[in-house]
Amino acid sequence: MRLLTLAFMLVLTSTSHATTRQIEIDHSVETNHQTRINGQRISYTATIGTQPVWDEEGEPVATLHYTYYQRSGVSNIGKRPLLISFNGGPGSASVWMHVAYTGPKVLDIDDEGYPIQPYGVKTNPYSVLDVADIVFVNPVNTGYSRVVPNSQGETLSREQQQKMFFGVNADVSYLAEWLNTFVTRHNRWTSPKFLIGESYGTTRVAGLALALQNQQWMYLNGVILVSPTDMGIERNGPVKAANRLPYFAATAWYHGVLSDDLQQRDLYELLPEVEDFTLNQYLPALAKGAFIDEAEKQRIAEQVARYSGLSLQSVLGSNLDIDNAFFWKDLLRDQGKTLGRLDSRYLGIDKKEVGDRPDYWAELTSWLHSFTPAINHYLRNELNYVTDIKYNMFGPVHPWDRSGNNTGENLRQAMAQNPYLNVLFQAGYYDGATNYFDAKYSMWQMDPSGKMRDRLSFAGYRSGHMMYLRYEDLKKSNDDLREFIRASLPAEGQAAKY
Repeated sequence: MRLLTLAFMLVLTSTSHATTRQIEIDHSVETNHQTRINGQRISYTATIGTQPVWDEEGEPVATLHYTYYQRSGVSNIGKRPLLISFNGGPGSASVWMHVAYTGPKVLDIDDEGYPIQPYGVKTNPYSVLDVADIVFVNPVNTGYSRVVPNSQGETLSREQQQKMFFGVNADVSYLAEWLNTFVTRHNRWTSPKFLIGESYGTTRVAGLALALQNQQWMYLNGVILVSPTDMGIERNGPVKAANRLPYFAATAWYHGVLSDDLQQRDLYELLPEVEDFTLNQYLPALAKGAFIDEAEKQRIAEQVARYSGLSLQSVLGSNLDIDNAFFWKDLLRDQGKTLGRLDSRYLGIDKKEVGDRPDYWAELTSWLHSFTPAINHYLRNELNYVTDIKYNMFGPVHPWDRSGNNTGENLRQAMAQNPYLNVLFQAGYYDGATNYFDAKYSMWQMDPSGKMRDRLSFAGYRSGHMMYLRYEDLKKSNDDLREFIRASLPAEGQAAKY
């Protein structure tokens, strides 16, 4: 009888433990490592843990999971740059840039970015850890970050969570407060600071630039926008349609479906010609709508077909305005292949060759194939962070409140207020979700006065949304980022003034 009672108690204990699975609210683990970056041996510490988000009464209502890499042996961290990294979604973890771009480890994938087994990570020989410490932050419900119960065991309602976390401005507000605490805890107030965001993360860091200055009195040296969203900068109607063509041309060139004379030219030689046509002929033609002259419409359609790789019939049938999804479905239709959305080098196969959009996104399935096992293995086995909490590659954050998105204007205002602040745009030529010409357009429109144009720069790459997955561009993008960080540090004694 006693054995039965003991067995029953053990079951209860096990069940109770299983039903109360929670992340620790304020906890960290530190490990020491060595690596080699650009041939130089680097020692560093990795601190991985959680830090609370507090409400106005000082109660923890959520905890954010982060990974912080700090170079060892630095005599004055007050002079060492700090790079604060966010991914996007919204609802995406920081995994993508963490183990594929700037961190000390990158995915074990082939040179073009495709998965190979066994899954895992390897040394990143081009990480910017040589010039800056890096913290990768997971917003609420991404990675291991979670909403947590307060001291009374109460958790925010879904409506309260929506208001506090899940919207353009709510996201910026609580993350600015969290970063204030992080910078204070780690004694980084005097360090030059940089924000880097990818995809929706560009909306996040553009908003944070002004929020940190105006609400936390924390001033930045640089913001890096990787595969940027519109950040509230309008580009609808004819502009939205026209801006797709340079991306179409790059993708068609990559897949070898352009005419021989275009294929024989290098991509960097071809794109300026397509961009010139887009701005000076295609955009004005689209603006004329139904009242365009038939001869002009035919001439423009022929040139769009020539640059896009699509048939003249498809261009005319689209009234010159070609939808992205149709392009992904139609370009290689005769080969029975579809194109990836975020990186159109990736190919998929559909159930039917007819239709106007692919069945699935070939690039995203490929990325999840390699990223998911790698991050789960790396955090547990190399950084010693052990938890039963699920690592959310994509977490539940929707519906997301997109109203009041003035983040592009906020970034412009932050630049105007802070003469030290520089901005770098990075984009892949084969990204169809946030295409590179849209990124250029946003850069051109961010400061219409032109007074700060020397503090805005653009870099393009021969890959897609995550341009760093291609090994050649892993080096180039990190080199560009490294140079940007160095160039954004003022000379000794240089005052922040106009």
